[in-house]
Amino acid sequence: MSTPAGDTTNDRSPLLSSSSSLSSKGYDSLDSIERYDAPNYESKPAPSNLEADVLPETSALGRNLSWSSAYILTISRVLGSGIFATPGVILAAVGSPGLSLALWVVGAVIAYFGLTISLEYGSMLPRSGGEKVYLEFTYRKPKYLVSILIATQAILLGFTASNCIVFAQYTLFAFNAEGTELVKKILAVGLLTWITGVHAVFMKAGIRIQNFLGWIKIGLIVFMILSGLFVVLFRQGGQASQDISATLLEAKDFDWTWTGLWAGSIWSWGAIATSILKVFYSFSGLANVNNVLNEVKNPVRTLKSVALTALATACAMYLLVNVAYFLVVPLDEVKTSGELIAALFFEKVFGTAVGRRILPLMVALSAVGNVMVVTFALARLNQEIARTGLIPMSRVLSSNAPFGSPLGGLIVHYIPSLLVLTIPTGDVYSFILEVEGYPGQIVAVATAVGLIWLRYKRPDLHRPYKAWLPGVAVRIAIAVALLAAPFFPSQEQREKGVIGSAAYALVGIAILLFGVAYWYIYTEVLPRWRGYKLEDRIETLDDGTTITAIAHVPL
Repeated sequence: MSTPAGDTTNDRSPLLSSSSSLSSKGYDSLDSIERYDAPNYESKPAPSNLEADVLPETSALGRNLSWSSAYILTISRVLGSGIFATPGVILAAVGSPGLSLALWVVGAVIAYFGLTISLEYGSMLPRSGGEKVYLEFTYRKPKYLVSILIATQAILLGFTASNCIVFAQYTLFAFNAEGTELVKKILAVGLLTWITGVHAVFMKAGIRIQNFLGWIKIGLIVFMILSGLFVVLFRQGGQASQDISATLLEAKDFDWTWTGLWAGSIWSWGAIATSILKVFYSFSGLANVNNVLNEVKNPVRTLKSVALTALATACAMYLLVNVAYFLVVPLDEVKTSGELIAALFFEKVFGTAVGRRILPLMVALSAVGNVMVVTFALARLNQEIARTGLIPMSRVLSSNAPFGSPLGGLIVHYIPSLLVLTIPTGDVYSFILEVEGYPGQIVAVATAVGLIWLRYKRPDLHRPYKAWLPGVAVRIAIAVALLAAPFFPSQEQREKGVIGSAAYALVGIAILLFGVAYWYIYTEVLPRWRGYKLEDRIETLDDGTTITAIAHVPL
């Protein structure tokens, strides 16, 4: 296990002489410098200089992300397919609208506790890389271990697949086409390839496209909410319009009394816990901007306001869209709608011509926006990993050549995503997505525990934002519960045996153990066998990017 930082000693390289003086000035002054003198302010300490992580670093790509771009990068990541697919599944699990809505509020509160951890770390260490930077800063020993574990997780599990599939499904639904498995795969892979190409060759155009799609998504959700309100007014008026689907007139009015809201509730801890997890995952992505802070204008100030605004927006939209679904679609149909609740909603309100064609295409476009922002952020994370010099071809993968974009990081993201998309959908596909999330909870525990450790061991660090420690404890408890859940199966899961129900957890742990084995061979076995030691050396690439080159120095 890595040792948390209990002092200011940098195990990997000497301290940056200006660290303490700059950090003591506060981040408002740094924001001011970046706002009025951005071209002349550029901090490029070595990626391995951990104590320098308290300083902002300007990417060689420049600071291209304004407040609105950072907001879209966050809200588009959060509002993925969940808002169009999850409500029906949750209502089916818990039985009543009241309990379903209550769980969305609980999920938002839990998401807030997790977000505060990212806000404290991000404002304290305003650098691209997110959890990679935070864990490297916190856990210094054994040397290189944390960096390699994060690299293993990001490279092997950092794929984007689910929203590519959502895009394919809703596109086919819009054209009333069944679509074979092969057709869905072709559409999904085509989307992934196009987005990778746009971000690689036309970086600034890609930012504008994802901003546009983000606002389209927000507009779509607002439109859905207003449609639900219109249904209420329409029913109260009691008059039919030729433009309204006849099926809407047949929908039963819902009893919005307190008793009616909770009628049919299933007070099963298993059902409630599973539903809370689905809601919690629907809020994932609030820390997306933490991965790209080197490219954000006024990073600390922007991070704090953008993330909290995105959480409030997402919470309000999730609640109001759920209400819209319940107003328009009879509850029995909501429960059986599965992941096509949004398409059913559109069809009920606007009829087959519009409901089954135009609006599902808008949902597909929102999925495109989600894939774009995820790809954008993860490519930067992969580039930051490459800058540590711990993976093969690190110079090539760190460079912004030849298009002035993180092409290497995009390729590292593209390959595992492509492999996942080629796997047949179904149980295997769901299994892979579960494997993806399990190590993330281990990282969440390490990050939260590290924050508490730093709060007491490094009170000297400037913290423009402080997380509420009881909330941090709640986040740790949730993560521990998620980590333990696979080993305490339900009655149905027991039929598979404990190993079967926990298979995805065991695979996730195995991936991290592979990282530990790689670290041990790379830092211990090979140096002893060949008689050398590892030494960090700083290099600057032609595009201005600084990297750590790990040299083999003979003993």
